[in-house]
Amino acid sequence: VQLQASGGGLVQAGGSLRLSCAASGRTFSTSVMGWFRQAPGKERVIVAAIRWSGGTTYYADSVKGRFTISRDNAKKTVYLQMNNLKPEDTAVYYCAADSTWSRIMTSADQYDYWGQGTQVTVSS
Repeated sequence: VQLQASGGGLVQAGGSLRLSCAASGRTFSTSVMGWFRQAPGKERVIVAAIRWSGGTTYYADSVKGRFTISRDNAKKTVYLQMNNLKPEDTAVYYCAADSTWSRIMTSADQYDYWGQGTQVTVSS
């Protein structure tokens, strides 16, 4: 499975960005797609996740009400719409795919495939 993330950039606080993650290869083996982020000197943490089947979602408390994860099964693409961005959202954002667990897992080490990361910088 290959994941290609895109859509990062520089935005002012209060602005919006949309990240995309296109999956290819043996995508039928994956059940959950997640977005993680990692700020300098910090661990990689989950932001949001979604199941391909049924569309069940998970959000970290820090982004609830501001971020929306969605998927397009036909395009095998997952999106992360980020609104009302804050400086503390600044990080490298990674998309990930889980082929082991049928339910949404929140730890990075439980995901099997990773995209290359895209930088999101929010200025104050």
